[in-house]
Amino acid sequence: MMSLPGNFFTATGTIFFLQQERFSFLDQVFLDNTVKTYLITLGVILLGIVLVKGSRKLIRLCLSKTDVPAVKYLLKLEGHVYPFLYALILLGSVKMFTNLERHSVYVHYVFAVVFVFLFTRLVTAAMSNAIHDYVKEESGVEKTKQIKGIILILSAIVWVLALIFLFDNFGFNVTAILTGLGVGGIAIALAAQTILGDLFNYFVIFFDRPFEVGDFIIVDGKLGVVEYIGVKTTRVKSISGEQIIFSNSNLTGSRVHNFKRMQERRILFKFGMVYGTKSEKLASIPGLVKSIIERLDKTRFDRAHFASFGDYSLDFEVVYYLGTADYNEYMDTQQAINLELYQEFEKRGIEFAYPTYTVHMNPGGSPKPSN
Repeated sequence: MMSLPGNFFTATGTIFFLQQERFSFLDQVFLDNTVKTYLITLGVILLGIVLVKGSRKLIRLCLSKTDVPAVKYLLKLEGHVYPFLYALILLGSVKMFTNLERHSVYVHYVFAVVFVFLFTRLVTAAMSNAIHDYVKEESGVEKTKQIKGIILILSAIVWVLALIFLFDNFGFNVTAILTGLGVGGIAIALAAQTILGDLFNYFVIFFDRPFEVGDFIIVDGKLGVVEYIGVKTTRVKSISGEQIIFSNSNLTGSRVHNFKRMQERRILFKFGMVYGTKSEKLASIPGLVKSIIERLDKTRFDRAHFASFGDYSLDFEVVYYLGTADYNEYMDTQQAINLELYQEFEKRGIEFAYPTYTVHMNPGGSPKPSN
């Protein structure tokens, strides 16, 4: 019974000793900071990460239900915004360290690089999404091949500006660098006028959109479907199968016939009847042609006239419209018209004209040719 106070004091001493050891461990200094400071900093970083992740899920859950275009646009950029918050948490936690003066320059450099990188990435992502949305809204379909080049150029410009800002932040003489770039840029521009001309015309094609990928065009007698619009050249697949490559400057300086934009095709065709065809048969031909054209699908009759007296034929001229830009459908329609005309003229005994010569014989004289 008398040993109880001794055991009590022994246990109390042990607990006090352990507390002393614990406090002495937390107060130990590594790299000018105590263990307690490191643990508090780590706790702040972990708490900040948890709070950011939780708020991110909550905000996305609330905003994903809206149909506002601006909100949808911001949701596309959230993956580039939250790294800023993580970097700010890390920067604030590092500021908790004591005796940071000796390393403040290095910390400044590191976080300057991190923030410039994250901001530049955010700007390029915002620009890329804006261009994609613009093209999708204007054309109804996203032309990824067409906008890839312009996004690459604009991104390169943004990254160059970011590097210049970073060098200025590090204390470099940016004015001298810009002067050197200006002189070098003038020399490059003089040496590569054609390339720069094609580059600027690429922007003209992109924003003015005289044609797009998939359009059927004719340029200087060359016709085909646009396959690719590049920074310097545009590639067209001709109807005979080969690929035709145009420089962008050549295209913007030429007359381009874009058949993809054609809502309906105006078609004019002619045919001739032989001289000697009776007048009543000639008078019936315009009405006959009209009835044939109006029976076909997607056709709109415009006119049919006995137009002129040819060298060896009585010439008729017909105009009608076809409600499609498809060339094969146009040829099928014209073929159907020609076949019906031939059949109807055959029934009525009306003859198509072809080049002929008639020889009139003078009695007692030489032949007198006439056409």
